[in-house]
Amino acid sequence: MARKLAGKKTAPSLYVRAKKIRVLIMDVDGVLTDGHIWLLSRRDGTASEIKGFSAYDGAGLKLARAAGFRTGIITGRESTAVAVRARECEVEFVYQGRATKIASFEEIVQITGAAENEVAYVGDDLPDIPVMQRVGLAVAVANAAPEVKRAAHFVTKRSGGDGAVREVIELIVKAQGKWEAASRDAKA
Repeated sequence: MARKLAGKKTAPSLYVRAKKIRVLIMDVDGVLTDGHIWLLSRRDGTASEIKGFSAYDGAGLKLARAAGFRTGIITGRESTAVAVRARECEVEFVYQGRATKIASFEEIVQITGAAENEVAYVGDDLPDIPVMQRVGLAVAVANAAPEVKRAAHFVTKRSGGDGAVREVIELIVKAQGKWEAASRDAKA
């Protein structure tokens, strides 16, 4: 029988996976952002990168921390905006400029002492699949590539950059019975 989480039916196997999670790792572009990379041209021939992040995801990441989860980012690009946003959202692990993500994933697992089935990963594109194949809860955002959706245990209703990470956090926190306490202690 399916359990109800976040106002929708959830498969029992998803609920079992979510109950085990201690660490949440995610990609950035297409997951914490809508996937657009805005470059602002400058007269000197350089450009500044601009990214838009969802306030809902930021609040969700703080809820995850309040619920006792460790959080991390592994992204292929380097961006000062990502470093700043990670600090604001209390993201513990930030790995930028990683064309492949497995080594960073393995380092996070080693540092946290978590088993791979205690890790959730949220992705949207092909470089995310190798990590998704190793974790206990693999999540694809609604706007993910079809191959990523096929590799996922769960596909969010929300798109990347539009609260998809918050949706995942609510699923995990509610599955573990920590929602009331975490939401009571929520920070802006």
